[in-house]
Amino acid sequence: MFTGIITHIGKVQKITKNKNNCNIKIHSNMIVQKNEIGSSISCSGVCLTLEKCSKKLLKFYLSKETLDRTNFKSIKKNDLINLEKSLKFGDRMSGHFVQGHVDITSKVNKIRNFGKSWVIDFALPNKYKKYVIKKGSITINGVSLTINNIILNGFQISIVPHTLKLTNLINLKKDSLVNLEFDILGKYIRNFIK
Repeated sequence: MFTGIITHIGKVQKITKNKNNCNIKIHSNMIVQKNEIGSSISCSGVCLTLEKCSKKLLKFYLSKETLDRTNFKSIKKNDLINLEKSLKFGDRMSGHFVQGHVDITSKVNKIRNFGKSWVIDFALPNKYKKYVIKKGSITINGVSLTINNIILNGFQISIVPHTLKLTNLINLKKDSLVNLEFDILGKYIRNFIK
C-alpha cells in the first residue's frame, strides 16, 4: 500500500528483456537497507518487489502481466521512474490509498500551461469512466492527483509546480503513455453495488 506521494526519482540504468519478462536496474538516491529486499516499492505506479540493492542500484523483476498492463512495455535506458516505499503503520497519509496495481495505460491528449501549473487531458475509454469522478482521486505514474473535470474522451487534471519538479510528469508530452490506477475505494463500492 502506498500514498501516491513520490519521495524519489530513479533513472533506468539497465534493462534485460526476455520473451515474457524483464529485469530492470534503477539508480536512485533513495536509501534502501539490505533487510528491505523482498519489500514492495512503487515504480511509476507499479508495485514491484525489490530483488537486490547495492551502490544505489535497485533491481526489480517484471512479469509478462506487468509488461502487458503498464507503460513498462516500452521502457528505455535513462527513463525516469517515480519511486515510493510502501506505507508503514503510523506514517503520514498525504495522498490517497494506492495499491500499485495499474488498471490501464492512458495517453496524453493535450497539455496547456496556466501560469506555472499544467492542465493535462488524458484519454479514457468510456467503459472506465464509471471509475472517475470530478474532484476524486486518481494515480498517474504513481502520483496521487485530483481529477479536475470529466471531459468528452477522458478526464483532466492540473499539476502544480512542486509536483512537476519532484516527479517524472515534467517529461510528459502529447501521446505520452502513463500508468493509471483508479481509486481503490471507488472500485470496491462500484463492485458491491453491482
